[in-house]
Amino acid sequence: MAIFSKSNVPQFSVDVYQNEFLPEGGREVNAIATVTSTGGGTIGSAVSAPHLYTTGQGPDAAVAIMVDCSGSMDYPPTKMRGARDATAAAIDAVRDGVRFAVIGGTHVAKEVYPGNGRLAVADPATREQAKQALRALSAGGGTAIGTWLRLADRLLASADVAPTAVRHGILLTDGRNEHESPEDLRAALDACAGRFTCDARGVGTDWEVKEVTGIASALLGTADIVADPAGLRADFTRMMEEAMGKEVADVSLRLWTPVGVEILFVKQVAPTVEDLTGRRTEAGPRAGDYPTGSWGDESRDYHICVRVPAADLGQEMLAARVSLVVPQPDGSTRTLSQGLVRAVWTDDMAASTSINPQVAHYTGQAELAHVIQQGLDARKSGDLDGATAKLGRAVQLAAASGNADTAKLLSKVVDVVDAAEGTVRLKAKVAEADEMTLETRSTKTVRVKKQS
Repeated sequence: MAIFSKSNVPQFSVDVYQNEFLPEGGREVNAIATVTSTGGGTIGSAVSAPHLYTTGQGPDAAVAIMVDCSGSMDYPPTKMRGARDATAAAIDAVRDGVRFAVIGGTHVAKEVYPGNGRLAVADPATREQAKQALRALSAGGGTAIGTWLRLADRLLASADVAPTAVRHGILLTDGRNEHESPEDLRAALDACAGRFTCDARGVGTDWEVKEVTGIASALLGTADIVADPAGLRADFTRMMEEAMGKEVADVSLRLWTPVGVEILFVKQVAPTVEDLTGRRTEAGPRAGDYPTGSWGDESRDYHICVRVPAADLGQEMLAARVSLVVPQPDGSTRTLSQGLVRAVWTDDMAASTSINPQVAHYTGQAELAHVIQQGLDARKSGDLDGATAKLGRAVQLAAASGNADTAKLLSKVVDVVDAAEGTVRLKAKVAEADEMTLETRSTKTVRVKKQS
């Protein structure tokens, strides 16, 4: 078991950006908390950093790769071949000492390697055995993703995986989840949430975007489209290398608020938009934990909005304390870092009406993700005027914030007449892959340029 000591865990910091000044009667406080993890080093394929960890093997980790083997994976034939090649590449990227398994998914879940309810320990021999086992993968059957996730959960929870280990899944599907009810999938996601993280990928264009993004959202992973099976190998390698770079599992954002303060929302706003408000678990008097998953060397931004009691001019108060906490083997939690959100009431109009640049930027990025979804839903339902208005607003927001990647994706769905004004025309014909790519990546944000 890897027990993290203060000397071998990556260092976390919390920086709070806000305008703490409120006008007389003002009650809403907004802040951006930038959480940064540094000093652990990114651990990629078969590379370890023994000076960081008491095990000498890098952080304890276990991974499960879930490969769609339903009948639709046979069309075109390159799809199944691409999935096998991609899984083999991901296996090559598993670090020595990491426990791993491969699952074949149809209307049931099958252990492809190593079998018998076990995980293999990665080394040159087991990686080669796993790749040999992939050759037996063939397409046939239906799709019941909840069964795949539940099997992954059972394997990743096996007794030989340390409680502090990073547990991660990679899931590939090419079709809709037609052989179980949405309620069954939701129940599986609820059962797996907080137990492992999972990246989800849709290959081709016959899968349901909201299903794949919903899996990634529930399990605090990433979602993306791989329209051409030829791109799977590079994507799977990158996903596994990033998974191998995760060093601390089950980190939570803990928010403590004084009596009378109401939490309006807590959202991750970079690198993607993810509303965490409904995922709160109580953590003592006036404190709640919001899950953030596993961390390597990286930085993420969170938008916190609270409502404070009314106060007189000249008064100030602590509106919230933001902490990063991680569970310990004895059941306690350890605080990694913290920051403070303040409120100060003033009659200085210039001070109280100024909008913090970080808050303004991420408010726009959250709106951008929202109007893209609204616009695409309107387009699918035949509401062309509504689609034009929403996607025009999206173009305007993307241009104003410098989100060039999203602007490029939008330009494949609409003809941009005036980006600054948000004037667009819907394209008469849109490639299905382009529309699905925009929808899948709509929550990706661009970071604000920090003010000097």
